[in-house]
Amino acid sequence: MSTATNETIRIGALGVRFLIEGADSNGGAAVFECFIPAGAALPGAHSHDGYEETVYGLEGVSTWTVEGETTELRPGEAICIPRGAVHRFDNVGAQDAKVLAIVTPGILGPDYFREVGAVVNAAAGGPPDRAAVGEVMRRHGLTPAPPA
Repeated sequence: MSTATNETIRIGALGVRFLIEGADSNGGAAVFECFIPAGAALPGAHSHDGYEETVYGLEGVSTWTVEGETTELRPGEAICIPRGAVHRFDNVGAQDAKVLAIVTPGILGPDYFREVGAVVNAAAGGPPDRAAVGEVMRRHGLTPAPPA
């Protein structure tokens, strides 16, 4: 039985919906869908030392930059982001995209997305408070990359 709900967590224009939380897999994995609207961009690159992240394209095309190398992720394609790799994603296309993300071990949960969403959404469409976003990221095992 999954502890995940049907809740879609909003982070600006992005949406995240957990299908499996770490507690559902004895900490082995967490699985969530990420909805990336056309024209959306992750505000900043980051890394995480505590887990790998595998991303599988479900709909549309998203662009992933991992350690400076850019890959377009289409439906049926996957990319693995190793621990410590600096990465970001965008959707530069005209069609919305959706990916499935698998985090192993499953130490990243919905609380991270709720907390970072609260900071981003409080900016009401303006630039979010980068220091506050960084604080939430670090508390949940993510490391913000220095601005480009």
